[in-house]
Amino acid sequence: MNCIFCKIINGEIPSSKVYEDEYCLAFKDLNPAAPVHVLVVPKTHIESLDCVNGENIDTVSKVISAIPAVAKEAGIQNGYRVITNIGEDGGQTVKHLHFHILGGKKLTEKLN
Repeated sequence: MNCIFCKIINGEIPSSKVYEDEYCLAFKDLNPAAPVHVLVVPKTHIESLDCVNGENIDTVSKVISAIPAVAKEAGIQNGYRVITNIGEDGGQTVKHLHFHILGGKKLTEKLN
């Protein structure tokens, strides 16, 4: 598989790891959109939220459950935003489910 996130998970590509457990890996985004910008990816390849099903929902649930610990580990104290992009029109550039955690400053309500 030629997925950059799978290569990061497998240690083939280095990353700035923030958090890791049995189900997910979290690392700093290379092009941050906020003072703190971390990506949380499941260790199992799932293309996007559109591909969540009965076989992988437990993994996705564990990944989502880890997000507060990731935010805390990243040093976020006063709230954060979680975003996932789905498909080309949704801005998804890597076809591996991932959640952006943005924080480290007061974010505006505007998303674009």
